[in-house]
This record gives sequence, C-alpha cells and structure tokens, in this order.
Amino acid sequence: MNYSQFLNMIPEATLVLALIIVFCADFALHKSARKNFTLGMLTGALLLCQLVPCFMAEPAEAFGGLYITSPIVNVMKVILTAGTFIVVVMAQAWIASPIPAQEGENKPMRYVGEFYMLLLSTLLGMYVMLSSGSFLMFFLGLEMASVPMACLVAFDKKKKDSAEAAAKYILTATFSSGVMLFGISFIYAATGTLYYDGVAAALTAYPSPVEIVGMVFFFSGLGFKISLVPFHFWTADTYQGAPTPVTGYLSVVSKGAATLTLAIILVKVFGSMVAYWQPMLWVVIMLTITVGNLMAIRQTELKRFMAFSSISQAGYIMLAVIGADPAASQTALTFYVLVYVVANMSVFSVISAVEHRAGAGTQMSAYNGLYQTNPKLAFIMTIALFSLAGIPPFAGMFSKFFVFMAGVNGQDGMPFWPYFVVFIALINTVVSLYYYLLIVKAMYIKQEANPLPAFAHGKAINASLTICTIGIVLFGICSCIYQWIANAAGM
Repeated sequence: MNYSQFLNMIPEATLVLALIIVFCADFALHKSARKNFTLGMLTGALLLCQLVPCFMAEPAEAFGGLYITSPIVNVMKVILTAGTFIVVVMAQAWIASPIPAQEGENKPMRYVGEFYMLLLSTLLGMYVMLSSGSFLMFFLGLEMASVPMACLVAFDKKKKDSAEAAAKYILTATFSSGVMLFGISFIYAATGTLYYDGVAAALTAYPSPVEIVGMVFFFSGLGFKISLVPFHFWTADTYQGAPTPVTGYLSVVSKGAATLTLAIILVKVFGSMVAYWQPMLWVVIMLTITVGNLMAIRQTELKRFMAFSSISQAGYIMLAVIGADPAASQTALTFYVLVYVVANMSVFSVISAVEHRAGAGTQMSAYNGLYQTNPKLAFIMTIALFSLAGIPPFAGMFSKFFVFMAGVNGQDGMPFWPYFVVFIALINTVVSLYYYLLIVKAMYIKQEANPLPAFAHGKAINASLTICTIGIVLFGICSCIYQWIANAAGM
C-alpha cells in the first residue's frame, strides 16, 4: 500500500490528529470544573484550525477511488465544522449545569472529555461519508457517524428520557442501516461493483427489477437518517430526550452531511434511473413538508416542536434535488444547510440558556412573557424563527427562494409535477409561519403573572447567539457567500 495517499485526505487526517490531542488532554488533566473549560476551549480552537485544511483542500482521489473529494464537498465540510464549533460553544451551559445526585452520592460531574471525543468522531464519520467514492466507504462513514451519535444521545445517563431516546435512536439506526445494506447488496448483485463510477456505468435507462429494488432500499435507509416521512417516527422522541446541544447537533450537522451525500449519489450513481427515483422523491418531499408542519402545530414541548420543524426543513432541503441542473441543486442545497445551521443553532442556544441557565425546562409555556424580563433573548429567538419561516429580509427567505428555483430549474418545457411540488412547499411555508409565530406570541403577547425572571446567559451562550445572529443577517445580503458555493458546485 502506498501510504502517501493519506496526504490526499488532509481534512480527515487533521481531524484524527485533533481527536488524539483531545484524548491526550483529557487523560492528562485532573478532573475538575477547570478541566471542563480547558477541554472546551481546546476543542473549539482545534475546530477553528480544522477550517483551514477544509478551505484549502484540493480535489483529490485516494485508494483506487474509494476516497474522492470535490470543491462542493469541501465547502460542506467547512459548514459542518463551523456548525460543530457552535455546538461546542453552546454546550458549555449544559456542561456547567448540575447533575441530579443520588442519595449519599457525591456531586457527579459529566465526562466532558468523552463528549468532545464523540463529537469529533461523529464529524469524522460525516467527512468520510461525504468523500466516499464507493458504497463500502459510504457505509463505513455512515456507521462512524451514527454509533458515536447514539452515545451522545444517551450522554445524560442519569435521565430516563435520555436513555429512552438513545434506545429508540440506535434501534431505528440499526434497522435503517440493515435496510440500506440490503439495498446495496442488490446493487452489487446487479452491477458487480460497489464503486460509484462502476455502478453508474452498469446502470441503464431501463433498469432491471433488482436494480430498482436496490435503489429504493438504499433511499429508504438513508431516509431514516434524514428524517424524511414516512421514516421519521424516531425523531421527536430522540430530540426530546437527548441533551439540548446534542439535539441541535443532530438536527443540523448530521442532516447536512446526509442530504448532500444523498443528492450526489442520486445524480452521480442513479442518474440514468431518474425516471424512477424522481417521482418517489416528489411524493416523499410533499409528505415530509406537510406532515412535519401539521404535527409541529400540536406540540407544546419545544424540543419536540423543533423536531417536527426539522422534519419539514428536511423536505425543503431535498426540494433542491428534484431539479434537472445538478450544479444549481447542489448550490441551493448547500446554501440552505448553511443558513439552517445558524438559524436552528440560534434557537437551540436560546433553549439551552432557558433550560440550563434559568432552570425553566423546555415546555413552550416557560416562554410566556419572556420579552418582559429577557428582551434581548426574545428578540434573537424571534429573528431565528423568522429566518426558519422564510420571512425577509433574513437569510432563510433567500435559502427557500433558491431551493424553490432549483426544484424547477432545467426542466424541459413546463412539466406539471415539479411545479406542483414547489407549489405545495409554498403553501406549507405559510403554515410554518403560523406555528413559528406561536412561540413569538408566547414571548411577546401572552400575559404571565410570574414570567421567567431575568438571568445571565453566560459568555458561551452569548458567543453562540452572536455568531448565529450575524450569520442570519449577513448570509442573506452577502452574495459572495452564495457565489463561493456556486463556484464550488460548478467545478
């Protein structure tokens, strides 16, 4: 083996180095509150340094095509790394919050070293998944991301909800992986190869039933990971039971990696079968957006509310894939993920502040009259919700506009179904505005005799809110960011 090929995997190699550094630091430092802060600062600094190799990485190939990277993949790695950095910053409020102790037990402390290592391990799996050139490499990356994620969901082991959420997550993840592997085995049986290029060359416009079944099973397995309807049943319980920073990480970073990978595979590998997977995608997108929106209206617990919101947002993200122009689709999808990261992480930063700094829980009723005592927090929450709903002039409006345009871009003539799917998405945008305004109504309009008292958010929460709010405002007006993504997708 020529080990110099690892030099073509600079982002992955530097992330492994960061993981080793965090492991050694956790082993060397004495367990204390100071250690928690030091490890958080170290992990955040390493993630910021990780942006450099992701930015500078060139298109490369290694190990006979198992590993292939491209400019748009490197852009997504930058976005995922930045999102992980925000999670690390936001998690400080949760890490510093007390853990309920059993009778006669000393005050317990969280094993934050393990938390950061699991976080970096999951990110490494997403890197590998994005840069895969073979279904084998893709499956390894997917499992590298899924198994540590289950550990993160169960991290608050003293909480019954966290253990239940992890059990549901790992069971559905295992089942979906089995379904996906079953589909990959059909693809291998029909084509004799697992390499993307080899499979694409073997498939034709008139595929055999084995090839169709393999494609459907593969799509179904990955649909579980993205929370597409009807593969979404695990999402609400897992989001509610997981620690809030993990819920934020699961809702944005994990979703971003899976959606771009699915978009690349559908176009690059199953491009000749577009007449089969595109109608399936139309139905799934309409169901995902509609079911997510309607179920969100009924929620009173904020993390479950954001779970169904994320299901709906997954439908909007996949809307870009139905377009006939792959470059425009990947550009719109990546830009949507970028905006979604900052908007959703802003909401989860507020949830984390209210839950851990104020000790008010995650029920929507806790936000009644929040503007009276914490006006800045309520204002930032409103901006983030408006961006998620697609209200101008925030970045969410532009991201939705671009996925709508990508969905109908490049279509021959005036086909009915792509425009109908976009029309359904537009109607659902109005529905989403209604349920996002329910939170705004609670903060500004509902009267509460004893509203949540004013509290200090903490420097970490303030930092994450500042980063996310700047992103919500600037990403919508700085065209150079969209152009950077478009240039990468066109290469």
